[in-house]
Amino acid sequence: MTERTADGRWIVVDGRRWRASDPSIPGALRAELVGSLMDARRAVGAAKRAGDEGAEAAARQRVQHAKVALGERGEPWWEEPSADGRRERFGAAVLALADHRAPDGTTCPSDAARAVGGEAWREHMDLVRDVVRGLAADGEVEVLQKGEVIDAAEPWKGPVRIRRARA
Repeated sequence: MTERTADGRWIVVDGRRWRASDPSIPGALRAELVGSLMDARRAVGAAKRAGDEGAEAAARQRVQHAKVALGERGEPWWEEPSADGRRERFGAAVLALADHRAPDGTTCPSDAARAVGGEAWREHMDLVRDVVRGLAADGEVEVLQKGEVIDAAEPWKGPVRIRRARA
């Protein structure tokens, strides 16, 4: 049986305390991030059974991204985050959503802002765009506008979509 502590910050499973997900994540995005987490956990198991250490490491990184995006790892969601902590969580949300929607789907930078930024998500959009630029420079994601990959280092105007980088 799962219980939640009185402050709502922890869940207790079989007497063991685990950090709870950030309750401010909108329901649809929470479901998608949990779906990404579950997909990644299944991939860890499959890679272990296959003895593929590279695939296991990649799947464990996906688990990390989903858990950080949900607020279950990284800086505590109930405290004011540092600049690095906020960047880490926005980046994790972008990657977890892109992983979940891959290979054909894309995500919008505002989805990551909504998942992490709460009701004040709009004021975080410049930071999210900056995080996306960094992920694109690292080869993690591609930024698309009107269905075409654009150079994320250049300023963009108008709506963009993000997908996992294709090999």
